[in-house]
Amino acid sequence: MADIKYYDVILKPIITEKAMNNQAEKKYTFSVHPEANKTMIKEAVEKMFDGVKVAKVNTLNEDGKTKRRGAVVGKTAKTKKAIVKLTEDSADIEIFKGL
Repeated sequence: MADIKYYDVILKPIITEKAMNNQAEKKYTFSVHPEANKTMIKEAVEKMFDGVKVAKVNTLNEDGKTKRRGAVVGKTAKTKKAIVKLTEDSADIEIFKGL
């Protein structure tokens, strides 16, 4: 496994209608590095955002979509998502405020 630093684990936040509705329950969705595990994701979130304590991390791997261009068939890259649940006394993640 590659040497992944905590700032390389979280790639970008996922902003969809479902992800925004989960914020009421203190659940935030991120696109993460494909080789990151749950403990690495928890550590990265707690280090990157001040006052945040992670209670639980759920991950899911998504296969690449099949794409065609004429007779050539290929696949897009695989991705990995993480749904991070914060504790009740934890601060909110600021990048999601105002959205």
